[in-house]
Amino acid sequence: MENGESSKRPHERLDVWRDSMSLVELVYRLSRSFPDSERFGLVSQARRSAVSIPSNIAEGAARRSTAEYLRFLSIARGSLSELDTQIQIATRLGYIEGSSEFEQCTNVLFARITALMNALDKGGNSR
Repeated sequence: MENGESSKRPHERLDVWRDSMSLVELVYRLSRSFPDSERFGLVSQARRSAVSIPSNIAEGAARRSTAEYLRFLSIARGSLSELDTQIQIATRLGYIEGSSEFEQCTNVLFARITALMNALDKGGNSR
């Protein structure tokens, strides 16, 4: 098997997928500081939302039709919004301080998912 870009799965070649994987790591680091009482609440929910983002991007990239790909990207973008809300709740409750790294990462990721959706919607094959 070849090394490099050509041996990667389609989703692994996407900047948007790599960015979302970095966001997952960030969310796991941030949520470590949440109180133990939130282990099955906000921690679990935020981590599930974060993991859902690259998972849906990967699943969409593996689908055979553009319509399916767009649907999974839409789900990923929804999970990103859900995660943003959960982190805002954690900030309001004082579990974490506002994270400019998180905010920057989510802004870039939201824009990239939207740009990929727009490119696919216009008939481009910008995977």
